[in-house]
This record gives sequence, structure tokens and C-alpha cells, in this order.
Amino acid sequence: MIISYKPNGVCAKEIQFEVKDDIVQSVAFIGGCPGNATGVANLVKGMEIREVITRLQGIPCRHRQTSCPDQLAQALKEHYQYL
Repeated sequence: MIISYKPNGVCAKEIQFEVKDDIVQSVAFIGGCPGNATGVANLVKGMEIREVITRLQGIPCRHRQTSCPDQLAQALKEHYQYL
């Protein structure tokens, strides 16, 4: 099942992701920087949710306190209720 998340404070308008048995199956960023978004999506495919959150949360983008990778971590935390 593909889950949709509306990120805050970034260029991407939506993050779509699919997880099965705590493993990220796919990620797609709608909008934002296509090269970076595709790179992040490819890197996290096959990773456990906790590992993705640990690696990506808190990453800023320029003057912002968040980024597309950070918003993906927030989406996973929110949906799967990880701390």
C-alpha cells in the first residue's frame, strides 16, 4: 500500500512511500529537486525504517531547519509511530 505524506517547509509537495515488514520498498518525491530526491529514494530502498529515520532526521537544507530527507524521516516516524 502506497502512503502519501504532505511535507512541510520543503520544495517537494508530496512524499509517497511503501513499506513492507518494516523495510522501505519505494519512495517518490513529488516536486522538489529531482536529482536529490531520486538519489535519496534509491538509497533508502531496502533499508529498515529505523535506519532511514536515524540517518535522515535532522538534516537541514540551506537556511531551512528541515529538508526532503528529514521530511521523509518525519513521515516514517509519524506513520509507523517510531521515536
